[in-house]
Amino acid sequence: MVSNTQIEVLESLIWDALGRVQDPEIPVLSLVDLGMISSIKISKELIEVYFMPTFTGCPAIDMMQKMIIEEVERTTAIKTAVIIDRVHAWNSDMISEAGKKKLVKFGIAAPNIKAGCGVTMLDLQSVDCPFCESNDTVLRSPFGSTLCRAMHYCNHCKQSFEQFKPVSH
Repeated sequence: MVSNTQIEVLESLIWDALGRVQDPEIPVLSLVDLGMISSIKISKELIEVYFMPTFTGCPAIDMMQKMIIEEVERTTAIKTAVIIDRVHAWNSDMISEAGKKKLVKFGIAAPNIKAGCGVTMLDLQSVDCPFCESNDTVLRSPFGSTLCRAMHYCNHCKQSFEQFKPVSH
């Protein structure tokens, strides 16, 4: 029988391990920073990690699942399964404040609105530049290097930059 204290310690270890799993497309962010882990379930023989992809068609889903399994099993020595959470849908409001700061420091503008309010093309228009913080920016393309990014240009510092799009589900 596993005590409540042992479960709490194990759960803390698992969350620490998940905090070390970096997003393969934005390596300064962990999956925890992105809010992609909805829950974990612990039993004696198995750890289940419930995972919410940012986009259904994200090409990195398989890689992230593998990275989660490897890190949690390395940390706990307990067989781990990653389950796509079909109950909860990820949205960009789930990105932690620390995660948003890491995005900007990396040169990607953070989502600029609360996604729960709905997202329109107008919401992609006015974005602060992550390099100079100017709001004198223009949307160049709603499609960036990945599904979750849009391309912008700053008229003030003359830099092109990407924005992590606000996403609502």
